[in-house]
Amino acid sequence: MAAVCLTGCARGTSAGGAVPPATGPPGCPTALAGAEAAVHRAQRTDAAWDGPTRGPRAVPGKSLVYVAQTMTNPGVAGTATGVREAAEAIGWSVRVLDGQGTPAGIQAAFGQALALRPSGVVIGGFDPRLTSQQVAKAHADHVPLVGWHALDTPGPGRDPALFTNITTRVGDVARISADWIITHSRGHAGVVLFTDASIPFARTKSELIKKELATCSGVRLLAEENIPVSDTSSRTPQEVSALLARFGDGWTYSVAINDVYFADAAPALRAARRKGAGPPFAIGAGDGDPSAFQRVNGGQFQTATVPEALTEQGWQIVDEFNRAFAGAPASGYVAPVHIATSANSASVTSWDPRGYRAAYRRIWGT
Repeated sequence: MAAVCLTGCARGTSAGGAVPPATGPPGCPTALAGAEAAVHRAQRTDAAWDGPTRGPRAVPGKSLVYVAQTMTNPGVAGTATGVREAAEAIGWSVRVLDGQGTPAGIQAAFGQALALRPSGVVIGGFDPRLTSQQVAKAHADHVPLVGWHALDTPGPGRDPALFTNITTRVGDVARISADWIITHSRGHAGVVLFTDASIPFARTKSELIKKELATCSGVRLLAEENIPVSDTSSRTPQEVSALLARFGDGWTYSVAINDVYFADAAPALRAARRKGAGPPFAIGAGDGDPSAFQRVNGGQFQTATVPEALTEQGWQIVDEFNRAFAGAPASGYVAPVHIATSANSASVTSWDPRGYRAAYRRIWGT
């Protein structure tokens, strides 16, 4: 059985020659059994709501400003939609300000947000350390801050201080992505990992993916491609062509820290006459934007994605603010990971689990 490459597999390096297609018995029976159980749970779409069921009644007359890293980011935009929907349900007003994806733009948007004197500010998809002056002013003005993907971990933040940060756990996302590869390949896979080492969060995610892949002795990490997210459109097609030349049919699976890599890999795979529903089978350990669902459901060079429940997280943001306004602690809720495939996502373009709207309305009394 092939050994998993844990080091020396950075961009431009190889873990050896081509890996034969998966045949015979499972490559790692013990690891496979655990991976199969985890994947089965993550693919369910009928699970009951496991989030908050108790909390303070709606505090009336509040206003929020959602400061977005950029509204061209589907994850940020999807969460903003959820905040708007939930604010209407609880009876609050919301304004969304677009930071345009630049530090200067985000700082300006945050400054404008505070000038509006809102009850609370959402930090939507950017590191609050980029806006330390605005964060300090918010604290001085006793304006609570709730983050979405603002910190590496979910829950309250200390430095900088956030009432809470809403995200899935990076370790859970990384593990389930690797477990899907182990399960789908039955423990026989030649894997390429796409990451952006310039982003600490992404670098942590890719290291955890490699660690979980290493639990299966029949899985081999062929290469780790370090391509900045900002450069995916220009660099990914070229890198994919080079990978096909190096590994041929031995490259059977791909995993990326964000779905965007697979959008940009598709032209090179198509040019090489690879089938959209064939190897290398790809899973995105990212937000699960609508284009990812379209590729998955259409069998177009992506087989699965690990999406965030963006609308649900928007409702959670509003509930967390309500707790802050009422003097209650943060809920501590972290949504479980989900895997979307063509078998369980039908024609939808987002992951929207059941039960949360009714649960939050019961809590708020609306």
